Amino acid sequence: MRPAALRALFTAVAMGITAAPGSPTSASAAVDPYQPLAFLIGHCWRGTFADGAQTDEHCFSWIYGGKFVRDEHVVRRQGRPDGFGESIYLWDSAAARLEYLYIESAGGFSRGAVTAEDGALVFPAASYVEKGETRTYRSRWQRVGDDAYDVVTEFQAKDGWVPGLSLRMQRVRNAPT
Repeated sequence: MRPAALRALFTAVAMGITAAPGSPTSASAAVDPYQPLAFLIGHCWRGTFADGAQTDEHCFSWIYGGKFVRDEHVVRRQGRPDGFGESIYLWDSAAARLEYLYIESAGGFSRGAVTAEDGALVFPAASYVEKGETRTYRSRWQRVGDDAYDVVTEFQAKDGWVPGLSLRMQRVRNAPT
């Protein structure tokens, strides 16, 4: 059993989370808190922006013996320097939720929660902070089969949510180990 699965089992037992009697899942087979990210891990995914001049590539891997998930990404832009970012996904056992911390090469950062809903990863409203300014966003990553997922990100404006970006991310290769 990999370290993350063992940790999830101990967390579930400590929190009293067990399967209902007679359910197909036994109490010893606790849910891995990183399960919503499982299809991403070990792979790199690339999407092309609507302008066709930029791509975004994310590579997901386990770090620190399976305790956390790393998402390293690069936005390649024609005629401009590449932009780099990294997210660390972590299980907050005190809050009993999956969270992330995102940092990027321009100095910005954000942090928030991740939930799984109807086969999608949902990133509820969170704040992105860069150079003293804050912008609120939310995102949804909808899985499309085994080799793709759609990203839809919206930004909060004065009168509600407005479209931000929309990408189809395709699996392109295995992530470096």
